[in-house]
Amino acid sequence: MKVIKTDIEEVVIIEPKLFGDERGFFMESFNSVRYQNEVGIKQKFVQDNHSRSSKGVLRGLHFQKDKPQGKLVRVISGEVFDVAVDIRSGSKTYGKWVGVTLSAENNSQLWIPPGFAHGFLTMSETADFEYKCTDYYDPTDEGCLIWNDEAVNIAWPLDNPTLSEKDQRGLNLEDLPK
Repeated sequence: MKVIKTDIEEVVIIEPKLFGDERGFFMESFNSVRYQNEVGIKQKFVQDNHSRSSKGVLRGLHFQKDKPQGKLVRVISGEVFDVAVDIRSGSKTYGKWVGVTLSAENNSQLWIPPGFAHGFLTMSETADFEYKCTDYYDPTDEGCLIWNDEAVNIAWPLDNPTLSEKDQRGLNLEDLPK
């Protein structure tokens, strides 16, 4: 597998090795020992999630306030623009973001450590998005950074995404709990 650094040191793109022929392909999408040794993921994953979204749907930017989750994300059908925003108080990259295209075609994964807001925009007609989490989801602990906060200035590839009511009420970076 290939590990690619991003502008935020702790957020990395992972390109698993693909073994393919005329019949299809095989790919190891996770191996605890390899991901610990080669990627540096020390946390244990405790929950897997799967979502499906239509074109133009933006989910996020979600985070957990007191029990932050690390997430290993990938797309198994379709394509998304995936974003991680550093919201760790005192971090040298606080408020900075990383965006990457994840698709069933490129098979790339993104490791987002605890302490980041995360979201994605569906670029294909539909997309199936899977992610492993390092802590259990707790709806009472969830927060949301507004997708279009001018202080963060994410270069989303769409100006008018479809948002849930919850995501429409996201907070600006300056209003997030510290």
